[in-house]
Amino acid sequence: MSATERTPATSVFFGLTADQISFRATTARFAANVLAPNYKKCEKEGRISPQVRRQMGELGLIGVEFPAGYGGLGLDHVTAGVVLEAIAEGDFNVAYIQLLASLCGAIVARHARPEIAAAILPRVVSGEQLIALALTEPQGGSDAASLVLKATRDDAGYVLDGEKTSISIADQADWAVVFARTGTVAERARGVSAFLVDMKTPGISCTRFSDLGQHAVGRGSIFFDKVPVPAAHRLGAEGSGFLQVMQGFDFSRALIGLQCLAVARISLAETWKYVKERRAFGKPLADNQGVTFPLAEAETMVEAARLLCYRTLAAKDAGAPHTREAAMCKWWAPKLAFDVVQTCLLLHGHAGWSVDLPFEQRLRDVLGLQIGDGTAQIMKLIIARETLRSVAA
Repeated sequence: MSATERTPATSVFFGLTADQISFRATTARFAANVLAPNYKKCEKEGRISPQVRRQMGELGLIGVEFPAGYGGLGLDHVTAGVVLEAIAEGDFNVAYIQLLASLCGAIVARHARPEIAAAILPRVVSGEQLIALALTEPQGGSDAASLVLKATRDDAGYVLDGEKTSISIADQADWAVVFARTGTVAERARGVSAFLVDMKTPGISCTRFSDLGQHAVGRGSIFFDKVPVPAAHRLGAEGSGFLQVMQGFDFSRALIGLQCLAVARISLAETWKYVKERRAFGKPLADNQGVTFPLAEAETMVEAARLLCYRTLAAKDAGAPHTREAAMCKWWAPKLAFDVVQTCLLLHGHAGWSVDLPFEQRLRDVLGLQIGDGTAQIMKLIIARETLRSVAA
């Protein structure tokens, strides 16, 4: 089955408004007609086409939750999830554009000077520019508060020195939200500040890693060698940077859940079609419970995880606590998606094992999000902490 013959997932999340369903339909058409046929091509080229980004911007598919003054549509976070999910059905990697725009854009919108946010965010929403999140460092992945990249004050602002690593779209980004230490190491989170950095600034260099998947996104290190940053580009108060990114992760973790589940859902749709049409021993494969029961179980788990993701986004829109639910989305959905895609690959036999079908790439792509943006172990610590807090209360 070629990429252009993919069967779109047709189930609709219960509770979406008519406008959200219409928005989803528009996005799904773009994903099926433009993104899906080029899924493997993007991987081979190792980049997301600027033309595709601009097309998404013209359709209003990036940063839909941003205010109109920043180029967005002023819509709710559930709608942002609807859009990202539909994009990911066509190309998992392209959905990183929405993911990073929403995560980093929210930090810029809330904490940058209004004139700076108004100058930069419309370019991100239009697809003209990309913005990266530069948090992780070589000595601290899950221990994100142990940052050592230094931001030293001078007469003009700050000077950045150090390295960020495992940064998505590091070599494609125009801007980066960079977290650096303005206090002492002993202060941990309280000594971290955030900066909006122009990636064309002299003193910045990037490397690109050879990873198992997500080749169109790319991951690498960013090196800062005495990089000047204007004081006006500090985001929020000095020492408040770590809190800013932690607040944003609750939103992005629900989006990541939908991104991964979209891959599982499209794989299931294709596999149901295949087992219905493929015949063995004189009957369709779908006549065998050994074939359909694993798919039925996968459908059940995927729908449950999907509802959890949307519930988390709805809680954000309602201003209700959702840290616990967001962590559930982040550890469960990537693992579930990997398991479901593997099942679909195996049910296609040797055809599924071939690089001619998309399953092997999907398997590699979703695996990375069992690591990035918080491992399952960290997510379970968060769930336990939040649950125990409620018990103590």
